[in-house]
Amino acid sequence: MSSDLPLKVMYLRPVGTAAFDELFADMVRSYKNPDTEVHITSLKESDGGFTHIEYRAYEAVVSAGIVRGTRVAAQEGFDAVALSCFYDTALHDAREVSGAMTVTGPCIASVEIASSLANRFGVIVGRRKWVDQMASTVRAYGRSEQLSGFYHVELGVNDFQVNPERTERLLIDAGRRAVEQDFAEAIILGCTREVGFYQSLEKELGVPVIDPSIAALKRAEYAANLKRQCGWIPSRRWSCEAPPEEEIDRFGIINDGDVFGNRIIVEAS
Repeated sequence: MSSDLPLKVMYLRPVGTAAFDELFADMVRSYKNPDTEVHITSLKESDGGFTHIEYRAYEAVVSAGIVRGTRVAAQEGFDAVALSCFYDTALHDAREVSGAMTVTGPCIASVEIASSLANRFGVIVGRRKWVDQMASTVRAYGRSEQLSGFYHVELGVNDFQVNPERTERLLIDAGRRAVEQDFAEAIILGCTREVGFYQSLEKELGVPVIDPSIAALKRAEYAANLKRQCGWIPSRRWSCEAPPEEEIDRFGIINDGDVFGNRIIVEAS
């Protein structure tokens, strides 16, 4: 299964704006492996034009774009897709149409990594609104017993990068509550828009701090390498069964390849 071709990972942002694509492209340039090619994509404004998907209603609207984008990535020969929302929106739906690709998300990647580094982790989130849904997701992944709690700073997704100094102070304060009061041994930042803050938090808190945008990227690379080196391709049986190709062609909804509003390519070295 080995190949001399670069690993190809798509970092799929489920929002209808390219406003922050370059922020994530910078993250990719800093953390991807040299032999990995990464495409940072975002959806078209016609998919909702959202700058965030904090609400389940917004998630419902963009889920079709996530599924279609994953289908396109599979057709273009990508090895893995990393979704870019800590809700892991439409993760299982996208996996059904992903072919031989692995699809991961920031939440599942972060809790897997945190669980390998510590017995107990806390999650810093933007708003109290998010906690119920994220708690359900962590529970579904079988990690709730390791969760010390969720610690909200009352910042929306669009607020994190507005005043970085204030954001950093709020995140550090929340991290201290998790570590000193609830004995968290690792911290997960519960929003991909918190990219760029994990190193300063680690210095202050003295525990590993997982940036979910980096976690999703690295977990996608890891899965792509396993496919290449070991032949470990995702199952498409039973609960992972893919829709019949005949139905996909007949319905004509998933197969529309014109899905991305923007694409930034970070090439392999």
